[in-house]
Amino acid sequence: MAVSFSNAINAYNQAAKAVTNPDAARPAQDTGAGASFANMVRDSLREARDLGVEAEHMQMKAINGEADIRDVVLAVSNAELALDTVTTVRDRVMTAYQEILKMPI
Repeated sequence: MAVSFSNAINAYNQAAKAVTNPDAARPAQDTGAGASFANMVRDSLREARDLGVEAEHMQMKAINGEADIRDVVLAVSNAELALDTVTTVRDRVMTAYQEILKMPI
């Protein structure tokens, strides 16, 4: 199971359209593009958590001799990639927040 970021891509595309064409800016619920940004973040975090649980499950199966090592490595790699992505997004959000705090009022 791979991490799905289609909602993030759709949100980015809408934001890019809003910048180039201000008349195209509409709320996400009006455009049918999917859930709000908060729901997209929540769903992505749940998917990352699920990948971690799946990796742990595959490791236990390997310990019991029920799983192939390639499946374990793939599950752990997917979980690691998801965690790296979540960490990178968190760092970027914190950096943006700090930049906003530095802006003069």
